[in-house]
Amino acid sequence: MPNATDIPSFATTQLALLSAELTAELAETHLLLSSTGPAALARAGLAILNLALSSQRTGLGGKTVIELTLDAAFAPKGPRGSGGSKGNDGGQDLPEHGIRVGDIVAVSEQPAGAAKKKEKTGLKEKGVEGVVGKVGRERVEVVLGRGSGDGKEEERMNQNMTKLLNMTSSEMTPFISTLFGHSSPTPVPSDLSTMKIEWIDPSLNDSQKDAIRFALASREVALIHGPPGTGKTHTLIELILQMLKQGLRLLVCGPSNISVDNIVERLASHKVPMIRLGHPARLLPSVLNHSLDVLTRTSDAAEIVQDIRKEMDAKQASIRKTRNGREKRTIYNELRELRKEFREREKGCVEGLVRSSKVVLATLHGAGGFHLRNQEFDVVIVDEASQALEAQCWVPLLWLKASRLVLAGDHLQLPPTIKSLNSKESKAKKKEEKGKKDGEKEEGEGKVIKGMTLETTLFDRLLELHGPSIKRMLTTQYRMHETIMRFPSDELYEGKLVAAEAVKERLLTSLPYEVKETEDTKEPLVFWDTQGGDFPEKTEDEEIGKKAGKGMNLGESKSNELEAALVKLHVTNLVEAGLKPEDIAIVTPYNAQERFPGIELGSVDGFQGREKEAVVVSLVRSNAEHEVGFLGEKRRLNVAMTRPKRHLCVIGDSDTVGRGSPFLKRWMLFLEEHADLRYPNVSDVYVDDG
Repeated sequence: MPNATDIPSFATTQLALLSAELTAELAETHLLLSSTGPAALARAGLAILNLALSSQRTGLGGKTVIELTLDAAFAPKGPRGSGGSKGNDGGQDLPEHGIRVGDIVAVSEQPAGAAKKKEKTGLKEKGVEGVVGKVGRERVEVVLGRGSGDGKEEERMNQNMTKLLNMTSSEMTPFISTLFGHSSPTPVPSDLSTMKIEWIDPSLNDSQKDAIRFALASREVALIHGPPGTGKTHTLIELILQMLKQGLRLLVCGPSNISVDNIVERLASHKVPMIRLGHPARLLPSVLNHSLDVLTRTSDAAEIVQDIRKEMDAKQASIRKTRNGREKRTIYNELRELRKEFREREKGCVEGLVRSSKVVLATLHGAGGFHLRNQEFDVVIVDEASQALEAQCWVPLLWLKASRLVLAGDHLQLPPTIKSLNSKESKAKKKEEKGKKDGEKEEGEGKVIKGMTLETTLFDRLLELHGPSIKRMLTTQYRMHETIMRFPSDELYEGKLVAAEAVKERLLTSLPYEVKETEDTKEPLVFWDTQGGDFPEKTEDEEIGKKAGKGMNLGESKSNELEAALVKLHVTNLVEAGLKPEDIAIVTPYNAQERFPGIELGSVDGFQGREKEAVVVSLVRSNAEHEVGFLGEKRRLNVAMTRPKRHLCVIGDSDTVGRGSPFLKRWMLFLEEHADLRYPNVSDVYVDDG
């Protein structure tokens, strides 16, 4: 086939790109840790200092759990929240920090202020890693060890790409052949409406039912395209239930824990026999009862494991009480033997639980864990597939020798965040240049494919390879007012989106609580046009941008002080009309500009998959050169403009933004025609706090 992808070249390119990405990630982490001391990390919310070990126990899966509280000797005296206030049980409140459940953390001895650099490095190396299990006002629980999936993601992706690179023709299955375009997918009957299905959820719309029929009829691969608010996960739940009725065994994956947990939560009410793999500290509390770690403790087969766990806890307690060295060594030896027996018995218990489960759910890299070794599944379903690296998707596909795949996602929203894209020294680029220079093949038989980046997902590539015949799009959206929906629908979704009756005309004034009718609350779409040069942007210190926050894609560090004042004015008006602060979000492609109590504020990237009643989008860019930076990325703007349910307020300079691209020009014209158009005066929005 003319569009077929050369598998060795694909694998070679992926290995080079993954190597460049790992290098970029390590460089970023090293820069942060090497240039920032403990006190500065604590001020940035990335560390908690002056902690002491208050207790230790054996937790789920035989993991050691330590509880850390503020050492009374170091606790500063001060107002509540500063670390000096006493909690309910007499303990000291932790200082403000950004450590969250599920974070991988290092626990190490804190160096004395006078310690030499070499001594400080030595203390860091002696530390242990773990996953945050609980965060309270006065304590943090850390589950020691990084779990079966942690830290091995890059390794698994590399192993799978190497496996593809070295694949022989005899190992090439029809399924893999289809995924690389060497053969075409088996045609699906043109009329699927004759397929007899007894729907479990009768409220499904026609496009959802069509997507489910299509996925059930597809032999190799099916893409379910779910634009914002169209009930993609809702559709997947019905698909899973229908496949179970057919007697199929399913592996359901996603790129993140939250994407998998959302499915577990929705399946739970259907009493599906399922098991959720993953570190318990990373799972939502509502799904823990379905997790492997809890089931190994609560199932019938787990009783014999519990006895050993209790004995291990008793031994650990006696170690702390014993001062005699010989006795301690004896207890350590006994504990080692108990751990060995615990692992063996737990392994048998785990294998029985996994084998008996008709649905197994895991993150993509978690699907490569030892728990699933030698397990067989009929179908692999990947949710949020447009947020997953393609190499991640190959973990379950190659590891479990799958033969049928369903991908659900939206390739017109943001792709995975790739840190190495801006790295001029990326290994992929070097290899590409080398290939051009000498024409040699590299890494076995493959050549680096020009133009491929990690942003190209499996969803993207398959759509490009086989065209729309392998895809079905969901077309009824249940989130946005019709006016908010219109531009993204026409520009990106072929004009096919239809607003459901219940949402198409809903406004802030029709919320379940009282909101006054004002010039703001009665409008679904407002555009504050700041053209004219009175609202200029400015470039912030790049270092502030780099250190501003975990996980926030800040891009160039731009801000716009007067635009921020306009955001404040608009938000204040909404709140004074009665809108609850928690129902408002402020979204910007650049740095968070202003903070408001109770109102969520962040980057576009952080709001993918989210929704709010009212959203204010601050575009920031306003300059004489008409430069728009990454405002020109359609997918980023698509996310920004499809978060609100009832009210979208856009604040920006139409003169600057409208010249950025044909897409941006059409958006500015649409806003001028369909939004409540306003031209602000600087004197009306600028308040001198001094």
